[in-house]
Amino acid sequence: MLKYIAGAMMMAGPAMATGLEIDVAGEASGTIVIELFETVAPQHVERITTLAGEGAYNDVVFHRVIEGFMAQTGDVQYGKLGGDMRRAGTGASEEPDLAAEFSQVPFDRGIVGMARAQDPNSANSQFFIMFADGHFLNGQYTVVGKVVEGLDVLDTIKRGEGPNGAVIGVPDVMQTVRVTE
Repeated sequence: MLKYIAGAMMMAGPAMATGLEIDVAGEASGTIVIELFETVAPQHVERITTLAGEGAYNDVVFHRVIEGFMAQTGDVQYGKLGGDMRRAGTGASEEPDLAAEFSQVPFDRGIVGMARAQDPNSANSQFFIMFADGHFLNGQYTVVGKVVEGLDVLDTIKRGEGPNGAVIGVPDVMQTVRVTE
């Protein structure tokens, strides 16, 4: 933990007090460690850590995965492994949507952003992790953190072959999601 805090301070980036460890299972296997940016997006980080602490993200699939762009997950309503994958990506938590917390943090490889509908204030539980830089998203979506370990695991997540990057067949899954401090 101390190495992450020291690393964040040395990079003059957003401070970190909380993170996530995501155990991925399926074609991809391993752990992705995410540093969450509490000072950049406090409401969104609180939502993610609350849902993770409740176990809501456990067994949620990566339902939309676009080569060279990003992997999306976090549909706690319809995205559970074994559920109706045709609805995955359309659900949210029981909590109200969040107001956007846009920042100057660029969407570089490994950045974690909140997914939303057309309304900038519609983020809820879903998030995405960038495979590559996507600066066209800067200032358009809320940045909540970045991958600090496990980019190799991220790179092996099963890609979507359906419309809009939908994963066909059995998608990879966030088997367990733990909050770290």
